[in-house]
Amino acid sequence: MPLAVQPPVAPMLAKLAPDLPTGDYAFEPKWDGFRCLAFRDGDHVDLRSRHDSALGRYFPELVTALLAVDERRFVLDGEIVVLTERGFDFDALLKRIHPAARHVESMLRTTRAAFIAFDALQVGDDDLREQPFAERRLRLEAMLHGVDRPLYVTPLARTEASARRWLDDLPPGTDGVVAKHLDLPYRPGKRAMVKVKPHRTADCVVAGFRLLAGQPAVSSLLLGLYDDRDTLRHVGVVASFTGARRTALIEELRPFITSLTDHPWREGFALEGGSMGRLKGSAGRWTPDLPLDWVPLRPELVCEAAYDQVDDDRWRHPGRFVRWRPDRDAHSCRLDQLRRA
Repeated sequence: MPLAVQPPVAPMLAKLAPDLPTGDYAFEPKWDGFRCLAFRDGDHVDLRSRHDSALGRYFPELVTALLAVDERRFVLDGEIVVLTERGFDFDALLKRIHPAARHVESMLRTTRAAFIAFDALQVGDDDLREQPFAERRLRLEAMLHGVDRPLYVTPLARTEASARRWLDDLPPGTDGVVAKHLDLPYRPGKRAMVKVKPHRTADCVVAGFRLLAGQPAVSSLLLGLYDDRDTLRHVGVVASFTGARRTALIEELRPFITSLTDHPWREGFALEGGSMGRLKGSAGRWTPDLPLDWVPLRPELVCEAAYDQVDDDRWRHPGRFVRWRPDRDAHSCRLDQLRRA
């Protein structure tokens, strides 16, 4: 008989909350990788992404490992991560998604993928989706007991105090904590879990801005931090402003507008690139024959900005403006704020 749980299945999601919930919850690290549902039916394994894309061809070592599990029929929810000499490496994980089989084979020799399981939708012939999370967790632990790399069962904290220690000192490869009520059934596609991320901010130099298309209003602020060589490095943008605030910012920033020839980024910024590609608000090398798509500012203004993940000293996503910091000297805003975090 076919699996009771067949793709496509939308994974259960989490809603962001400002703090950990109280009550009958269990807590897990929120892994920073690719969400993956693993379907095994006998000698066939199918790995599916959050949006139901097939992943098995890119991670053949995980297919092999899942085929080695004693239980021959199961559906697991988990996260694919990649380990390199640098530790957990999201950029290296992105590079595994490549259409050329030769590239996949080459990456297998330089990166190690792992599957971290955190839920079970089916074990054997038992459909577990309506079972409480506490029961599903027991079945997951029993099924994967004694397995070795690259398969893992995610750690579980039973107390809020333990989860808070994770938030205060995030384990490598994670970016927050997920809370699951012990009675929670598996709800495909629903934001039925709770996720909490640490509150990270940095005091950054406001080195430029972009205009909203066709309007006299600010689209985003371009932020920088000084590195050990006193070079102002582009780290990200803040872009979430109300319509009225975008218009008011134009007048606030106007006195600081300067020419490109007097600016630290006169030859470009974010030149190092990366496997993430062009981030929203970043820019490649600027040369005089190319139009300038941002307005340079004297690097004097400082703002506090909130952010989440960092990849090679650059924010993966746009940050959030918190407040101006007129008490901070711009040159004191150093890159080590991100490296400490």
